[in-house]
Amino acid sequence: MPNRVQLETARLRDRLENGDPLWPVQAAVAATIGLHLTLSAQVVVGPRWLVPSIEGVLLVVLVVIAPARATARSLRVRRFTLFVIGFVTLTTVVSLVLLVHFLINGGRTGGHSLILSGIALWATNVLIFAAWYWEMDRGGPVVRFEHRDAMPDFQFPQMENPKFAPDGWMPGFLDYFYTSLTNSTAFSPTDTMPLTPTAKILMGIQGVAALVTVGLVVARAVNILGG
Repeated sequence: MPNRVQLETARLRDRLENGDPLWPVQAAVAATIGLHLTLSAQVVVGPRWLVPSIEGVLLVVLVVIAPARATARSLRVRRFTLFVIGFVTLTTVVSLVLLVHFLINGGRTGGHSLILSGIALWATNVLIFAAWYWEMDRGGPVVRFEHRDAMPDFQFPQMENPKFAPDGWMPGFLDYFYTSLTNSTAFSPTDTMPLTPTAKILMGIQGVAALVTVGLVVARAVNILGG
């Protein structure tokens, strides 16, 4: 049986030869849509099903028009992908603003549901920023496939210590997801460093959003338990 190094090398070779698969980022967007359905009615605009339905339709269109792997440039597909991710981000920001408002000014009304909504929004934060990092690093997955020496936006540990990675290592969606997860947990970069202003701005926004969400949720939970 192949060992772990051989499996990792085979997966990397597949991505380098055939391009990054698009299904992980599409699955991440689908997960954010599912999380939106769990939000309290206090932090959504319109009926609870409205925004997820719109997002779901956009995602289905994206899956239909996008190739299975990022191997060829298509300005139409890239713009639509950014639009879908941007729309999901906008609805998340609106829900986060409403959550902050009700956690600060809502007294004890809907306390438990707001706490659960805060957890869902934190998870959404992780998924949606993972998609942004994957889509922006070195100009996007297609540019990474065509020009592996393009200027990176992030410095991963494997880039600093290539002896601990297969030859020609390139980050995949899991690497961006892990970067997003640690940034939302530590509220700052951990092992992956932002190199460009865009990367620093995005990681800063994510860290602040995660800090506000976790801080207010914990404060509300303590308030409820203390009462």
